[in-house]
Amino acid sequence: MSNEPMADEPMADPAVRVGGAQEIAPDLLVIPNHRVGLVPNIGVIGGTQAVLVIETGIGTANAEQVLALASEVAKGRRLYLTTTHFHPEHAFGAQVFAGQATYLVNRAQADDLKTKGPGYLEMFRGLGESIARRLDGVRVPTPDVVYDDGYDLDLGGRTVRLRPTGRGHTKGDQVVEVPDAGVLFTGDLAETGQFAIFPWFPPYDTDVSGVRWLAVMDRLAATGPRVVVPGHGDLGGPQVLADVRDYLRELRDETWRRRDSAMGQAEIVAEVRALLIERHPEWVGQEWIEPGVGCLCAEHAA
Repeated sequence: MSNEPMADEPMADPAVRVGGAQEIAPDLLVIPNHRVGLVPNIGVIGGTQAVLVIETGIGTANAEQVLALASEVAKGRRLYLTTTHFHPEHAFGAQVFAGQATYLVNRAQADDLKTKGPGYLEMFRGLGESIARRLDGVRVPTPDVVYDDGYDLDLGGRTVRLRPTGRGHTKGDQVVEVPDAGVLFTGDLAETGQFAIFPWFPPYDTDVSGVRWLAVMDRLAATGPRVVVPGHGDLGGPQVLADVRDYLRELRDETWRRRDSAMGQAEIVAEVRALLIERHPEWVGQEWIEPGVGCLCAEHAA
Protein backbone atom coordinates (compact mmCIF):
# COMPACT_ATOMS: atom_id res chain seq x y z
CA MET A 1 0.00 0.00 0.00
CA SER A 2 1.44 3.39 -0.95
CA ASN A 3 0.48 6.79 0.34
CA GLU A 4 -2.51 7.52 -1.90
CA PRO A 5 -5.35 5.29 -0.62
CA MET A 6 -6.30 7.89 2.01
CA ALA A 7 -5.92 10.90 -0.26
CA ASP A 8 -8.93 12.81 -1.61
CA GLU A 9 -7.56 13.82 -5.01
CA PRO A 10 -7.90 11.53 -8.05
CA MET A 11 -5.12 8.98 -8.31
CA ALA A 12 -2.87 8.37 -11.28
CA ASP A 13 -3.34 5.09 -13.10
CA PRO A 14 -1.12 2.57 -11.23
CA ALA A 15 0.58 1.15 -14.32
CA VAL A 16 3.73 -0.95 -13.97
CA ARG A 17 6.33 0.13 -16.55
CA VAL A 18 8.38 -2.99 -17.25
CA GLY A 19 10.39 -1.15 -19.90
CA GLY A 20 12.18 0.69 -17.11
CA ALA A 21 13.63 -2.48 -15.55
CA GLN A 22 17.15 -1.98 -14.17
CA GLU A 23 19.80 -4.65 -13.58
CA ILE A 24 21.22 -3.89 -10.13
CA ALA A 25 23.32 -7.09 -9.94
CA PRO A 26 24.01 -9.99 -12.33
CA ASP A 27 20.70 -11.65 -13.27
CA LEU A 28 18.81 -9.43 -10.82
CA LEU A 29 16.35 -6.86 -12.18
CA VAL A 30 14.21 -4.28 -10.42
CA ILE A 31 11.20 -2.72 -12.14
CA PRO A 32 11.08 0.64 -10.33
CA ASN A 33 7.79 2.22 -9.35
CA HIS A 34 8.85 5.70 -10.55
CA ARG A 35 7.08 7.08 -7.47
CA VAL A 36 3.63 6.31 -8.90
CA GLY A 37 1.07 5.58 -6.20
CA LEU A 38 0.00 1.95 -5.82
CA VAL A 39 2.89 0.72 -7.94
CA PRO A 40 5.46 -1.31 -5.98
CA ASN A 41 9.08 -1.91 -6.80
CA ILE A 42 9.17 -5.37 -8.41
CA GLY A 43 12.06 -7.84 -8.47
CA VAL A 44 13.09 -10.52 -10.99
CA ILE A 45 15.93 -12.70 -9.65
CA GLY A 46 17.60 -15.45 -11.65
CA GLY A 47 19.74 -18.49 -10.94
CA THR A 48 20.92 -21.19 -13.33
CA GLN A 49 17.76 -23.26 -12.88
CA ALA A 50 14.95 -20.89 -11.90
CA VAL A 51 13.75 -17.28 -11.67
CA LEU A 52 11.90 -15.66 -8.75
CA VAL A 53 9.49 -12.73 -9.20
CA ILE A 54 8.78 -10.48 -6.21
CA GLU A 55 5.39 -8.65 -6.35
CA THR A 56 2.84 -8.61 -9.19
CA GLY A 57 1.56 -5.06 -9.42
CA ILE A 58 -2.14 -4.34 -8.96
CA GLY A 59 -4.48 -6.30 -11.21
CA THR A 60 -4.15 -8.74 -14.06
CA ALA A 61 -2.93 -6.35 -16.81
CA ASN A 62 0.07 -5.29 -14.74
CA ALA A 63 0.79 -8.88 -13.70
CA GLU A 64 0.65 -10.04 -17.31
CA GLN A 65 3.40 -7.57 -18.21
CA VAL A 66 5.50 -8.69 -15.25
CA LEU A 67 5.01 -12.36 -16.15
CA ALA A 68 5.94 -11.66 -19.80
CA LEU A 69 9.17 -9.95 -18.74
CA ALA A 70 10.01 -12.71 -16.27
CA SER A 71 9.36 -15.39 -18.91
CA GLU A 72 11.62 -13.57 -21.36
CA VAL A 73 14.35 -13.36 -18.72
CA ALA A 74 13.87 -17.00 -17.68
CA LYS A 75 14.30 -18.46 -21.17
CA GLY A 76 12.82 -21.76 -20.07
CA ARG A 77 13.98 -21.70 -16.47
CA ARG A 78 11.35 -22.55 -13.85
CA LEU A 79 9.38 -19.60 -12.45
CA TYR A 80 8.54 -18.79 -8.84
CA LEU A 81 6.50 -15.92 -7.41
CA THR A 82 6.46 -14.43 -3.94
CA THR A 83 4.95 -11.28 -2.43
CA THR A 84 6.13 -9.28 0.58
CA HIS A 85 2.62 -8.89 2.06
CA PHE A 86 -1.02 -9.20 1.08
CA HIS A 87 -1.88 -5.63 0.04
CA PRO A 88 -3.46 -5.43 -3.44
CA GLU A 89 -0.70 -3.66 -5.36
CA HIS A 90 1.78 -6.27 -4.16
CA ALA A 91 -0.24 -9.50 -4.51
CA PHE A 92 -3.51 -8.98 -6.39
CA GLY A 93 -2.22 -10.04 -9.77
CA ALA A 94 -0.98 -13.46 -8.69
CA GLN A 95 -3.81 -15.29 -10.46
CA VAL A 96 -2.04 -14.51 -13.75
CA PHE A 97 0.92 -16.65 -12.63
CA ALA A 98 -1.25 -19.73 -11.93
CA GLY A 99 0.07 -22.66 -13.93
CA GLN A 100 3.13 -20.64 -14.97
CA ALA A 101 4.89 -20.15 -11.61
CA THR A 102 4.88 -21.60 -8.11
CA TYR A 103 3.50 -18.97 -5.68
CA LEU A 104 5.01 -19.25 -2.21
CA VAL A 105 4.51 -17.08 0.87
CA ASN A 106 4.84 -17.20 4.65
CA ARG A 107 1.93 -18.54 6.70
CA ALA A 108 0.89 -15.24 8.29
CA GLN A 109 0.67 -13.64 4.84
CA ALA A 110 -1.40 -16.57 3.57
CA ASP A 111 -3.74 -16.02 6.52
CA ASP A 112 -3.99 -12.31 5.69
CA LEU A 113 -4.83 -13.11 2.07
CA LYS A 114 -7.63 -15.43 3.16
CA THR A 115 -9.13 -13.38 5.98
CA LYS A 116 -8.51 -9.77 4.85
CA GLY A 117 -8.05 -10.09 1.11
CA PRO A 118 -11.75 -9.84 0.13
CA GLY A 119 -12.26 -6.72 2.28
CA TYR A 120 -9.19 -5.00 0.87
CA LEU A 121 -10.27 -5.87 -2.66
CA GLU A 122 -13.56 -4.07 -2.10
CA MET A 123 -11.89 -1.14 -0.33
CA PHE A 124 -9.40 -0.60 -3.15
CA ARG A 125 -12.16 -0.81 -5.77
CA GLY A 126 -13.61 2.25 -4.08
CA LEU A 127 -10.45 4.33 -4.48
CA GLY A 128 -11.28 5.58 -7.96
CA GLU A 129 -12.14 4.55 -11.49
CA SER A 130 -8.58 3.71 -12.57
CA ILE A 131 -8.07 1.41 -9.56
CA ALA A 132 -11.46 -0.26 -10.00
CA ARG A 133 -10.64 -0.88 -13.65
CA ARG A 134 -7.32 -2.46 -12.72
CA LEU A 135 -9.10 -4.75 -10.27
CA ASP A 136 -11.82 -5.87 -12.66
CA GLY A 137 -11.93 -9.66 -12.64
CA VAL A 138 -9.32 -9.96 -9.91
CA ARG A 139 -9.58 -12.82 -7.43
CA VAL A 140 -7.82 -12.97 -4.07
CA PRO A 141 -4.92 -15.37 -4.73
CA THR A 142 -4.25 -18.65 -2.99
CA PRO A 143 -0.55 -19.57 -2.60
CA ASP A 144 0.76 -22.90 -3.87
CA VAL A 145 3.35 -23.27 -1.09
CA VAL A 146 3.08 -21.89 2.45
CA TYR A 147 6.08 -21.96 4.78
CA ASP A 148 6.46 -21.28 8.51
CA ASP A 149 9.83 -20.17 9.87
CA GLY A 150 11.68 -19.25 6.68
CA TYR A 151 12.33 -20.59 3.22
CA ASP A 152 15.62 -20.91 1.37
CA LEU A 153 14.81 -21.01 -2.34
CA ASP A 154 17.55 -22.58 -4.48
CA LEU A 155 17.45 -20.98 -7.93
CA GLY A 156 20.58 -22.83 -9.04
CA GLY A 157 23.89 -21.33 -7.95
CA ARG A 158 21.97 -18.66 -6.05
CA THR A 159 19.91 -19.12 -2.90
CA VAL A 160 17.28 -16.52 -2.05
CA ARG A 161 16.11 -16.29 1.56
CA LEU A 162 12.44 -15.61 2.31
CA ARG A 163 12.09 -14.48 5.92
CA PRO A 164 8.90 -13.58 7.82
CA THR A 165 9.49 -10.68 10.19
CA GLY A 166 6.48 -10.84 12.48
CA ARG A 167 4.01 -7.99 12.88
CA GLY A 168 5.04 -4.62 11.56
CA HIS A 169 3.35 -2.93 8.61
CA THR A 170 1.04 -5.99 8.52
CA LYS A 171 0.78 -9.26 10.43
CA GLY A 172 2.27 -11.18 7.50
CA ASP A 173 5.28 -9.15 6.33
CA GLN A 174 8.22 -11.00 4.82
CA VAL A 175 11.54 -9.74 3.49
CA VAL A 176 13.50 -11.31 0.65
CA GLU A 177 17.30 -11.49 0.87
CA VAL A 178 19.69 -12.15 -2.02
CA PRO A 179 22.90 -12.78 -0.05
CA ASP A 180 25.35 -13.14 -2.94
CA ALA A 181 24.30 -9.73 -4.29
CA GLY A 182 23.80 -8.01 -0.93
CA VAL A 183 20.24 -7.04 -1.90
CA LEU A 184 17.24 -6.83 0.45
CA PHE A 185 13.60 -6.43 -0.65
CA THR A 186 11.64 -4.99 2.27
CA GLY A 187 8.11 -4.55 0.98
CA ASP A 188 6.32 -1.74 2.81
CA LEU A 189 8.38 -2.13 5.96
CA ALA A 190 10.54 0.54 4.30
CA GLU A 191 9.78 3.34 1.86
CA THR A 192 11.86 6.31 0.76
CA GLY A 193 10.71 9.90 0.54
CA GLN A 194 7.52 9.44 2.53
CA PHE A 195 6.06 8.97 5.97
CA ALA A 196 5.68 5.34 7.08
CA ILE A 197 2.41 3.77 5.94
CA PHE A 198 0.20 2.78 8.89
CA PRO A 199 -2.85 0.77 7.71
CA TRP A 200 -4.55 1.45 11.07
CA PHE A 201 -8.26 1.10 10.30
CA PRO A 202 -10.07 0.29 13.56
CA PRO A 203 -12.16 -1.72 14.06
CA TYR A 204 -11.56 -3.47 10.71
CA ASP A 205 -7.78 -3.85 10.68
CA THR A 206 -5.51 -3.08 13.64
CA ASP A 207 -2.68 -5.52 12.98
CA VAL A 208 -0.09 -2.84 12.19
CA SER A 209 2.19 -2.36 15.21
CA GLY A 210 4.46 0.65 15.53
CA VAL A 211 6.32 -0.93 18.44
CA ARG A 212 6.98 -4.24 16.71
CA TRP A 213 7.73 -2.52 13.40
CA LEU A 214 10.45 -0.52 15.12
CA ALA A 215 11.95 -3.72 16.51
CA VAL A 216 11.90 -5.27 13.01
CA MET A 217 13.74 -2.25 11.59
CA ASP A 218 16.34 -2.46 14.36
CA ARG A 219 17.06 -6.05 13.30
CA LEU A 220 17.08 -5.30 9.57
CA ALA A 221 19.33 -2.25 9.96
CA ALA A 222 21.91 -4.45 11.68
CA THR A 223 22.21 -6.70 8.60
CA GLY A 224 23.85 -4.00 6.45
CA PRO A 225 22.70 -4.92 2.92
CA ARG A 226 24.43 -3.31 -0.04
CA VAL A 227 21.17 -2.36 -1.77
CA VAL A 228 17.75 -1.91 -0.19
CA VAL A 229 14.71 -2.20 -2.48
CA PRO A 230 11.85 -0.52 -0.59
CA GLY A 231 8.20 -1.23 -1.20
CA HIS A 232 7.79 2.19 -2.81
CA GLY A 233 10.27 4.93 -3.63
CA ASP A 234 13.89 5.04 -4.72
CA LEU A 235 16.38 2.24 -4.11
CA GLY A 236 19.16 2.99 -1.66
CA GLY A 237 21.76 1.60 0.69
CA PRO A 238 21.54 0.51 4.32
CA GLN A 239 20.74 4.09 5.36
CA VAL A 240 17.20 3.49 4.07
CA LEU A 241 16.63 1.05 6.94
CA ALA A 242 18.20 3.37 9.48
CA ASP A 243 16.07 6.28 8.29
CA VAL A 244 12.82 4.34 8.66
CA ARG A 245 13.90 3.06 12.08
CA ASP A 246 14.73 6.58 13.21
CA TYR A 247 11.41 7.95 11.97
CA LEU A 248 9.42 5.23 13.75
CA ARG A 249 11.32 5.96 16.95
CA GLU A 250 10.64 9.68 16.49
CA LEU A 251 6.92 9.05 15.91
CA ARG A 252 6.72 6.78 18.97
CA ASP A 253 8.61 9.12 21.28
CA GLU A 254 6.72 12.27 20.28
CA THR A 255 3.38 10.45 20.59
CA TRP A 256 4.10 8.78 23.90
CA ARG A 257 5.57 11.93 25.45
CA ARG A 258 2.28 13.69 24.87
CA ARG A 259 0.22 10.65 25.86
CA ASP A 260 2.03 10.62 29.20
CA SER A 261 0.98 14.24 29.75
CA ALA A 262 -2.70 13.22 29.47
CA MET A 263 -3.35 15.23 26.32
CA GLY A 264 -6.36 14.21 24.23
CA GLN A 265 -5.68 12.21 21.09
CA ALA A 266 -6.89 14.95 18.72
CA GLU A 267 -4.45 17.39 20.30
CA ILE A 268 -1.66 14.82 20.16
CA VAL A 269 -2.32 14.23 16.45
CA ALA A 270 -2.28 17.96 15.70
CA GLU A 271 0.97 18.61 17.54
CA VAL A 272 2.84 15.54 16.30
CA ARG A 273 1.68 16.06 12.72
CA ALA A 274 2.82 19.68 12.68
CA LEU A 275 6.17 18.77 14.25
CA LEU A 276 6.94 15.91 11.85
CA ILE A 277 5.95 17.86 8.75
CA GLU A 278 8.23 20.66 9.89
CA ARG A 279 11.09 18.17 10.33
CA HIS A 280 10.44 16.32 7.05
CA PRO A 281 8.89 18.92 4.72
CA GLU A 282 9.93 17.07 1.54
CA TRP A 283 8.21 13.79 2.42
CA VAL A 284 4.87 12.78 0.90
CA GLY A 285 2.16 10.75 2.60
CA GLN A 286 1.38 13.22 5.38
CA GLU A 287 -2.02 11.55 5.75
CA TRP A 288 -0.30 8.52 7.33
CA ILE A 289 0.90 10.47 10.38
CA GLU A 290 -2.55 10.49 12.03
CA PRO A 291 -3.14 6.70 11.85
CA GLY A 292 0.44 6.21 13.05
CA VAL A 293 -0.30 8.32 16.10
CA GLY A 294 -3.56 6.44 16.63
CA CYS A 295 -1.79 3.08 16.47
CA LEU A 296 0.90 4.15 18.93
CA CYS A 297 -1.64 5.69 21.30
CA ALA A 298 -3.43 2.33 21.38
CA GLU A 299 -0.15 0.49 21.97
CA HIS A 300 0.79 2.91 24.75
CA ALA A 301 -2.48 2.12 26.50
CA ALA A 302 -2.13 -1.65 26.11
